[in-house]
Amino acid sequence: MTDINKNKADYTTFANSSVSAILDRFGGELTGLSETKVEQLRAQYGENVISHGKKTPFIVEFFKAYITPFTLVLIALGIISFITDYVIAAPEDRDLFGVTIIFTMVVVSGTMTLIQSVRSNQAAEKLKSLVKVTANVKRDGQYNEIPMSEIVCGDIVKISAGDMMPADMRLIACKDLFISQSALTGESYPVEKRATLTSDQVDSDTSYDTLVFMGSNVISGTGEAVVVAVGNETLFGQVADDLSQAPAKTSFEIGIHKTSILLIKFMALMTPTVIVINGFAKGDWMEAFLFGLSVAVGLTPEMLPMIVTTNLVKGATKMSKEGTIIKNLNAIQNFGAIDVLCTDKTGTLTQDKIILEYHLDCNGQEDQRVLKHAYLNSYYQTGLKNLLDVAIITAKEAELPEFSQQYQKVDEIPFDFDRRRMSVVVADQDGKTQMITKGAIEEMLAISNYVDYQGHVMPLTEAEKEKVLAKVRELNDDGLRVIGVAQKTNPSVVGEFSIADESDMVLIGYLAFLDPPKETTKQALEALKHNGVDVKVLTGDNELVTRSVCKQVGLDNEAIILSETLAAMSEREFSEAVERYHIFVKLNPQQKAKIIKTLKANGHSVGFMGDGINDAPAMKDADVGISVDTAVDIAKESADVILLEKDLMVLEKGIVSGRETFGNIMKYIKATASSNFGNMFSVLAASTFLPFLPMLPLQILFLNLIYDISCVSIPWDQMDKAYLAQPKKWDASSIGKFMVWFGPTSSIFDVTTYLLMYFVICPAVLGGSYHSLNASQQVIFIALFHAGWFVESLWSQTLVLHALRTEKLPFIQSNASFIMTTITLVGILVGTVLPFTAFGQNLGLVGLPADYWLWLAITILAYLMLVTVVKHFYIKRYKALL
Repeated sequence: MTDINKNKADYTTFANSSVSAILDRFGGELTGLSETKVEQLRAQYGENVISHGKKTPFIVEFFKAYITPFTLVLIALGIISFITDYVIAAPEDRDLFGVTIIFTMVVVSGTMTLIQSVRSNQAAEKLKSLVKVTANVKRDGQYNEIPMSEIVCGDIVKISAGDMMPADMRLIACKDLFISQSALTGESYPVEKRATLTSDQVDSDTSYDTLVFMGSNVISGTGEAVVVAVGNETLFGQVADDLSQAPAKTSFEIGIHKTSILLIKFMALMTPTVIVINGFAKGDWMEAFLFGLSVAVGLTPEMLPMIVTTNLVKGATKMSKEGTIIKNLNAIQNFGAIDVLCTDKTGTLTQDKIILEYHLDCNGQEDQRVLKHAYLNSYYQTGLKNLLDVAIITAKEAELPEFSQQYQKVDEIPFDFDRRRMSVVVADQDGKTQMITKGAIEEMLAISNYVDYQGHVMPLTEAEKEKVLAKVRELNDDGLRVIGVAQKTNPSVVGEFSIADESDMVLIGYLAFLDPPKETTKQALEALKHNGVDVKVLTGDNELVTRSVCKQVGLDNEAIILSETLAAMSEREFSEAVERYHIFVKLNPQQKAKIIKTLKANGHSVGFMGDGINDAPAMKDADVGISVDTAVDIAKESADVILLEKDLMVLEKGIVSGRETFGNIMKYIKATASSNFGNMFSVLAASTFLPFLPMLPLQILFLNLIYDISCVSIPWDQMDKAYLAQPKKWDASSIGKFMVWFGPTSSIFDVTTYLLMYFVICPAVLGGSYHSLNASQQVIFIALFHAGWFVESLWSQTLVLHALRTEKLPFIQSNASFIMTTITLVGILVGTVLPFTAFGQNLGLVGLPADYWLWLAITILAYLMLVTVVKHFYIKRYKALL
């Protein structure tokens, strides 16, 4: 007997060993483990949790928060400032004030980013915990659904279509079991697995017939298996670092990165320019160097990582309250960017509960014999029981409570999406075997050669087929979904049943199901249309039923196209068809995925909502895969977004919330970028013509600190309804345009402030122009000038946030949230009183005269009016502000 007494998973040994040997190793039995044994095995072999690539250590989060491109610039500036202001400075001139300010900014930025990062991780884990993926495990002789994380080595697990493999397992028994191992091997086609090894000559562990692995999923068939490896010891766990590579960056992430690099390049270009101009103009190169570094700090949007993270966490939290779980926080922006939503029909547009309205013989008459055959098929099949199966079983309990299961299941041929049917073989008490098949009416007619009319079996001629189809069309026109039921007596030798046996059958009747639309569907579709989202229905159902349902919910039921028509199209025709049509019927999973890919290639942001096995490929290919908490495991695993309620109204709220998150991030990026761009024009102009620095390095640093703290309130702002009405995509070029339009606008009033302070206010206070004053008076002149520009810069930079946050008139047609209004006003108040305080005097500022405030009010009012005018023309040209 093969030795398998090793802790490390040895797949060759497991594949070749008998089931009893494996059970002996783990101390298990075919009746399942006891709870006591479960705890012992969990302690010995570990929990069924993958830790690789999942949780980032706190120390890594710490460094990621404090070591960003922006904070690195600040740290470098702080070190240089420490050297110049303390190390090489004369003892009496040593001053750590500037160093303190810079490193305070690093600490504030890094700490807030760290806090939000930790909150982000906690929020993500909390949200994910709301989505339960379970497995059917036998313990103490009974099967029960338990969370996958609770599975241990030695557990007996039952698997069927739609299930994810909860661990690495050795098959005990299976029937027509086909597994998709694409997550592990990259193979697109499913592979068949068996309980008996057919060959031990394999090229990889995944090739063993008898083994199934965590990360794969059941396409069709059923099976029972014993767990041989869990958690990090699974094949998936061992290669998790490779499999969990960072996913492709979303357009939003790429945009954030490009914006950061753009601002850093802009800073790298402007800083040397400012240093050179001030060095030549003033003659003091050390002072010019320090001023240039301070300008670099002013240009550094060090709060960008924190603002982005805060917005994402806040957005995900808000969406969770609306019943929408975001598995990946970065998917929020894509959620708001959706302009085409593709959805399946059953359970999405329609209710989750299907009702069996009629069970008819081939004459169109009610026949309990048809219901009995359908019941035996649904009851004894061990695959994924869908809503049709549930409806059949429910109808039997209501109409035929006395009908007992005096049958024994012999075999089954599971459902798959190519055949669109499934069969079971049962034996009665006399040993007579019977194959019962149910499926799509076209497929049932294709495998039937006979038809049963009230107990009389006749050949199924073309004329008889047309009679059947005519009745089916009549039912379809009433919005009923129809499937056929056929049977064959003594079909084959027991143990040798296969798809080939689904032939030469007798059609005995059909089942008509009512799949009523949800009450909120029509309202939800209208809401999505109002929000700029085009809805397309992708279904495997037939044309007539789909047309009826779509008509009831207000969709354009004329624009329907069949899968056969799509299959015959060229690539160009296919690309045009996905734009023109809104309802696609009789689709297989590959066609659904192709439609999604084509829509994306046509420039759309596409969401796909589904809950079945056949929806998983389309969800993976969509920009945002959307599923529900009651979906099959593979659908939930493929989705980015999980709806706790399968209601499109919840989806519409999530889309709007995603747009709000995106909008608040764009407020900070565009307002800050344009403000910094404008400040550079102002600094260059002042540096060229003023006989002194327009603002001291420490003043720039403190001004930037107050502004950044004010910006912390942006994630709590709201967006105008008009902004939320259309999808929002990242457009990096819009940032450059925004900077060019609004940056120089702010420079105009910086320059007017320079002129006002230099030629009017300062001379009026000190009794003469700068060059007519003595040295001590010139110091006061400079301090007063700095104070005037400091206050004006803070007021204009902060208040323009209110002007640029909306396309409407600020403070009149649209107001910021209470939190944003309060924090920005506090920031302005702090900056306004600063020159009158001892701290302000340490910064080199002095109190401003009374007439300054009148000029300031005029300047700010004029600035906001000009911004409003420029905003009007900007929107007129580019159709949007943010």
